[in-house]
Amino acid sequence: MKKINLIVSVIITIVLLIALIFVFFDLTPSEILKKSIKIGGKVTLDPKVQIVDLESNSRPIAFMIDNERDAWPQAGLQEAYMIYEVIVEGGQTRMLALFKDTKTSMIGPIRSARHYFLDYAMENDVIFTHFGFSPQAESDIKTYSIANISGTQADGSAFWREKPLSSYHNVFTSIEKIKTRATKKNYRLTTDQAVLLTYSIPILKLSEYEQSKEAKDIYIKYSASHNVSYVYDAENKVYLRSMRGVSHVDRKTKEQYSFKNIIVYQVRNYSLNDGSGKDRQGLSNIGSGTGYYISEGYAVPIKWSKESRRAKTVYKDLTGNILKVNDGNTFIQIQPKGQTLTIKWRTTVLYFIGIDKKLMFLYT
Repeated sequence: MKKINLIVSVIITIVLLIALIFVFFDLTPSEILKKSIKIGGKVTLDPKVQIVDLESNSRPIAFMIDNERDAWPQAGLQEAYMIYEVIVEGGQTRMLALFKDTKTSMIGPIRSARHYFLDYAMENDVIFTHFGFSPQAESDIKTYSIANISGTQADGSAFWREKPLSSYHNVFTSIEKIKTRATKKNYRLTTDQAVLLTYSIPILKLSEYEQSKEAKDIYIKYSASHNVSYVYDAENKVYLRSMRGVSHVDRKTKEQYSFKNIIVYQVRNYSLNDGSGKDRQGLSNIGSGTGYYISEGYAVPIKWSKESRRAKTVYKDLTGNILKVNDGNTFIQIQPKGQTLTIKWRTTVLYFIGIDKKLMFLYT
């Protein structure tokens, strides 16, 4: 009888404890099931974000990724926690892929730096990996004391070439090789900076956000020769990425790249008058503007601002609060101003065209 009473007492105690947690932390039953709770020991109410370890002080490593058609397919991008894509000369784009606490064995092709990519390297306090540079990037790397591994003769051991050896789209590297080289160059391997984005473990209910719209298909035009598109995979709750109508797949796994979050906004680019005749570009990315955060099948309007080249880009929702994003990898699409962003949902298509400081919306 005493044993039964003890069991009943334990059950009642557990039930009361769970009830108190519901009330005190204002959690619904579905939310509490997502939490990690240990009775009789430490109670953990916030499981760790999966895309990065927020408690880790390891310094991110960023890679300049070649994105000309002959550079496809690329390698390793699925393991990046965040990727930027920005216009370069000739209507092409390049990417800056950020990795943290991974052991990715093949990343690339690696390509030369452009100076405005350094703004995004600095805002994330990364070790910046590239293979060559424009004159502007070379100058700014020195001016801003960028910790960089460049593909010069001194850094050559950090890279290798894949066939065809005659191509300039064939340079690859790995996390291990870059860390080894960074250690030899006495670069700091730790950081005291938090990651750029604020992650949410509970799935965000974007459908309840102000001016939210369903977003099943995304089309982002960069130039007459390059565009990006995403299709929402409702089963896996990610966006499948394509470029120029071709699935964006990994060189090794052959699987299509997928992303949990997309941030897209427009920034004016312009041709540099540097006398090179190569149509290298500049980017007017200091200032503020509007864009979209897209995840879980919905798009919500956001505001962005960047006070200086070193400063972090700040993303906010329409209420003025710091934007929270879902736990998962993020693609930041910095689109040329004046190009078309198309977001399709159930019955409506929104065409977003940036013209100076005005926005024009056409509905069909």
